[in-house]
Amino acid sequence: MAISLASFNIEKWKNYADWKLLVLLLLFLNVKLAIKIPTIALIYLLQFDFKFGFTFKNSRLPLFYPLIIVLAFAGFIINQSYQNTNYIVVFLTGIFFWLLCILAIHQVKLSVEKQRIEILHRTLLVFFIINTICSALNLLSIIWETGAVNPYLYQGQYQKYFISTGDYIKGVTFDTSTTNAVINAIGVIYFLARKKPVMLLVCMATLILSGSNILNIILLLIMAIMFAFKSTRDQKSMMVICFMMLVVFMVKISPQNNQYVAETITNIFQKYPKHHIKTQVKEIPITERPDTVLTPDQRKEKIATLYLDNLSYTQYLKENGGKPKQVDESILRTDEGRIFIPVANIHSAPYQSIKVPLAAQHPLIMFIDDNKSLLPFSAKSIPVPTLPGKAIGLLQTGKFMVQHPDKILLGDGIGNFSSKLTFRATGLGFAGGFPRRYVYINQAFMLNHLDLYLNFFSKNTGYHSLTNSPFSVYDQLWAEYGLLGLLAFALYYLWFFARHYKNLTYGVPILLLVLAVLFIDYWFEQLSILIFFELLMLLNIKETSENTLEGVKYA
Repeated sequence: MAISLASFNIEKWKNYADWKLLVLLLLFLNVKLAIKIPTIALIYLLQFDFKFGFTFKNSRLPLFYPLIIVLAFAGFIINQSYQNTNYIVVFLTGIFFWLLCILAIHQVKLSVEKQRIEILHRTLLVFFIINTICSALNLLSIIWETGAVNPYLYQGQYQKYFISTGDYIKGVTFDTSTTNAVINAIGVIYFLARKKPVMLLVCMATLILSGSNILNIILLLIMAIMFAFKSTRDQKSMMVICFMMLVVFMVKISPQNNQYVAETITNIFQKYPKHHIKTQVKEIPITERPDTVLTPDQRKEKIATLYLDNLSYTQYLKENGGKPKQVDESILRTDEGRIFIPVANIHSAPYQSIKVPLAAQHPLIMFIDDNKSLLPFSAKSIPVPTLPGKAIGLLQTGKFMVQHPDKILLGDGIGNFSSKLTFRATGLGFAGGFPRRYVYINQAFMLNHLDLYLNFFSKNTGYHSLTNSPFSVYDQLWAEYGLLGLLAFALYYLWFFARHYKNLTYGVPILLLVLAVLFIDYWFEQLSILIFFELLMLLNIKETSENTLEGVKYA
């Protein structure tokens, strides 16, 4: 009987989730290529299948992937890029990234095709729970390190955490906090549509703790659309609760974010170079400030305050028979007798952001010094336009296309202008390492996006914002694959999912979220967010298609 019960439990847990898919999600989404590559190899050993099913009509997988590889080879030949040995290495590396995308979505599609819908939903539930636990451990480790219950207000260690605490909430991917924020934003929409309030609030809390203001804004806009056009009364209530959670975080947990968001918006629409973060500090009582730093009116206020304190003490003597207060010598007092508890001086260096360049910035500064003639922005030979870096990057790409009309259709080629690989190939430590002997920097990249990036990210951390990086999938496709690349993406990737919009539930708002998120980073090369997005879209298409067929059957 015991053996039979044990066998039943094993079989129950075996069928609870798609464990191969869960392993793929947990490991392939990891930031390290050294983990992604063995993971995809392991999954193919466990589920050996290379029948991708690419066709121009009713393609099983997005035809965008093979088409972008074809466009890359066409540009490689037309631009005669094969003449540079180092570039050949860069080019092949770029093709390898696209192949990894194909291998990953094929395995995701196989899982969606073979598994029951409820098993896939349970697999996603387990993934989100694990990611939440990892995110919570990130936060607990910060609390342990700082000794502060609320590290979002902790200004020690040169403000290592403080307003940047969310940057360390990385979750199961160990990637940037933005990646974690996107995953949880998707989770919020997914669980909202499926009416799972507990997991909805868990994902919302994790998203808020990751401190991604731009993701918060995007999600709120999408929720506003859902609230107005497609949601039940219960879903509206949950959306209001999510909004209140964000308000509480901004007001009570991390109030400095209010000022940061306000300044960012102001700088975007006014004069962006004013961008900085004002540190919130506790004001020193006027009675404890020396007269030399006070204005005449403030000196009068100090005298009045001390006088009132003196009257209070006189009243105390009258009420206690002229007996003075017992003075405990161990208690610290000001010269005026006011008791105070000694605290760290948050005006001292350890409580202010570091003004000198960090170790990671030294190679950038040295590179700028060695290449001043080719870096007009970062070398300050010409002023930087008063716009966010991301907007400047798109303008640079547009200007490049106008100046090089021969690049309009096929772009400047993989790794030549705007991609994670382009930055990685510099050997400066962007987005991972690259073999020193194969370092490659295209001149167009040097004069544009590299110069722009160095201008902002060689400065203090106040400039290290998503709005200042030129990273963007749209910019990558336009700059390196041309108008044909953008067209292939719109017709054979976005439309592959969007054509089912009439039947999709959580798929439509998730698609809107990803369309906005594509402005933030080079997500195809990140090999994380888009794989997760593809799984949810394929799952939603499957379940809505089956429901439609059942409706037709019983009509």
